Amino acid sequence: MTVRELRLVVTAADYEEALRFYRDTLGLPERAAYSSPDGRVTILEAGRATLEIADPAQAEFIDRVEVGRRVAGRIRVAFEVDDSPAVTRKLEEAGAEVVAEPVRTPWNSLNSRLEGPAGLQLTLFTELEAEKEES
Repeated sequence: MTVRELRLVVTAADYEEALRFYRDTLGLPERAAYSSPDGRVTILEAGRATLEIADPAQAEFIDRVEVGRRVAGRIRVAFEVDDSPAVTRKLEEAGAEVVAEPVRTPWNSLNSRLEGPAGLQLTLFTELEAEKEES
């Protein structure tokens, strides 16, 4: 048995707002869109997918590092971006609430936390590994 794709399915009360935010502002390319008399769905590409499993203690530690306190629910979506401070500003201008500004983490990435459309808590992260290797 082989899993070929991880697809996170989000139900958004304001479908158009969520689509504008994730596709148009964050820049996730549209793979496909379907509609029926019963509704609509759009599938957006998000690069490589991983499933990160954390126990409650580690989830609390991540929140303390990124935000300073426990704020995430059971699900948080993390996007690797080239410039987390710039993307944080861009998403804030598009209506996301900044929960925490970018911070350097112990695992050498620059992470910010936002509340996005459809009630998703988002981490934006930029890996700083190349910077570490150049030093």
